[in-house]
Amino acid sequence: MAAGVLAPGSEEGLPRRFGPYVLFDKIGEGGMARIFLARSGGGLGGERLLVVKEILPLLAASSDMSQLLVDEAKLCSDLTHKNVVQVTDLGREDGRLYIAMEYVEGLDLRELLRGCSQKKIPLPVEFSLFVILETLRALEYAHKKKGPDGRPLGIVHRDVSPSNVLLSVEGEVKLCDFGIARALTTGDALPEEAIQGKAGYMSPEAARGESVDARSDVFAVGILLWELLAGQRLYRSGAGRATIIAQAREGLIPDLPERGYADEPRLFAIVRRAVQREAAARYQSAQEMLDDLEAYVADNRLVASPLRFGDFLVEHFGAEIVARRRERERAARAEIAAPSPADEAAPTKPRSELPTLPDPNASALTAARPSDRPPPSSGRRISSRPPPAPPGPPASGANNWIIVVVVLLVAAAIALFVFGRR
Repeated sequence: MAAGVLAPGSEEGLPRRFGPYVLFDKIGEGGMARIFLARSGGGLGGERLLVVKEILPLLAASSDMSQLLVDEAKLCSDLTHKNVVQVTDLGREDGRLYIAMEYVEGLDLRELLRGCSQKKIPLPVEFSLFVILETLRALEYAHKKKGPDGRPLGIVHRDVSPSNVLLSVEGEVKLCDFGIARALTTGDALPEEAIQGKAGYMSPEAARGESVDARSDVFAVGILLWELLAGQRLYRSGAGRATIIAQAREGLIPDLPERGYADEPRLFAIVRRAVQREAAARYQSAQEMLDDLEAYVADNRLVASPLRFGDFLVEHFGAEIVARRRERERAARAEIAAPSPADEAAPTKPRSELPTLPDPNASALTAARPSDRPPPSSGRRISSRPPPAPPGPPASGANNWIIVVVVLLVAAAIALFVFGRR
């Protein structure tokens, strides 16, 4: 699961093999990558679903950019936390750089907000706060991650946005794409389409191209919370408005509209501190913001469990997404297993010329050629010696010996009779 739920792209020739994977559903495309749902092929580890992000050629053409992406993916592959999507593989196939990662069955935050708007379903505030709390836990873990030498790795996400916050049908919240944004912003100049996809959640210092730290990610989370509470985008383009990147550089955040939330001034104060224009005036770590938000949630009894959140997702969105994914996967399996048109058009050899492959699970006896196999047993014991030859006519020498023996026996009988009478 990743950004965007799009119909499979016929132009992608799906399903298709891509290195060790079979790509069978295109689920998104942004300024940095094409995103596919894929499966890895069998083996002792079994078959599993995952997401393959194929970095766009525009970005991966530079050898320097490619190396930065590889280095960052390696760095972040060691992030193992329940709120972080695990990177499982990275490599290059047919000249195209890719990153494979854990598959999260569900949808992302952007899809959730769009779906709520389309179906006119209100998102309970406790679920909005739950998503933000889990995202902050992921960031705090990554920001504090240390290397083998005990020193902090200095990881900053740089692209905390709704499409990178994944929501599973079990109610899990996982943050993905650690490291990719850092590689892009430290490499060559970004193309405009990549910048626009990221600008709406950039801190002012990131939008100006300055060095950033963990407080830049805190600013991005502040924007997420602002939008969840306001029910609208913060930076919007259109006639008479500056570009999104220009608005991000200014970092002027309007006050939240009143919505009647519990202890609303306290909640809005947390948001205001997170999105301060100057980094020194913000929360100095994800943990600081997490502490304040947890206290607010507990005091106002707005605690949400993953179970309840998962039930909400499945009830309104998850079931149809999962069903569609599984149907596409079944179709992909059937198509991959079917012979290709080229195979069907190939001339068929006579059966006598086709090699016969032995069954690897058969014994040496059953794997032998048919002509070498013994006949089936009838239940009687069969001697291993050849059967005796049928009797033939006796030889002439044998007949003469029989006559001699008979004559001698007759003579002896006569002699006994004669001498017996005397």
